[in-house]
Amino acid sequence: MVPMLAARQVLGERGEKIAEDWLIERGWTISARRFRSGHRDIDLVAERENSDGAGRLIAFVEVKTRVSAGYGGPLAAVHWRKQREMARAARDWMGHFRRPGDIYRFDVVGVVFDGTGPEVVHIENAFTVR
Repeated sequence: MVPMLAARQVLGERGEKIAEDWLIERGWTISARRFRSGHRDIDLVAERENSDGAGRLIAFVEVKTRVSAGYGGPLAAVHWRKQREMARAARDWMGHFRRPGDIYRFDVVGVVFDGTGPEVVHIENAFTVR
């Protein structure tokens, strides 16, 4: 069982790196990788200048990596518990790094290896937290 877990971890890390590179190519800066708050984590914290020039747009990004699209899309894998845990970790991140004018959102990036290379799907504002 351990080799399977290790293989999944390697796949996940590979997907996170691909997602990171993909976001950087599109103008994002990665300000945190695997931000931890207790047992909770956020895969990537990405930022870029807000479109109106005031403050930063901060995206708390969950990366879901799959070897096929057969088990549903990336958003389906981010269930309500994961959303709640991400929100708690995001509040901790904001407590340390918040600046006036910042805008926050939760994104999901799916990375699917389909045999011809990775396909990346970026879902902006994937969910909201109340």
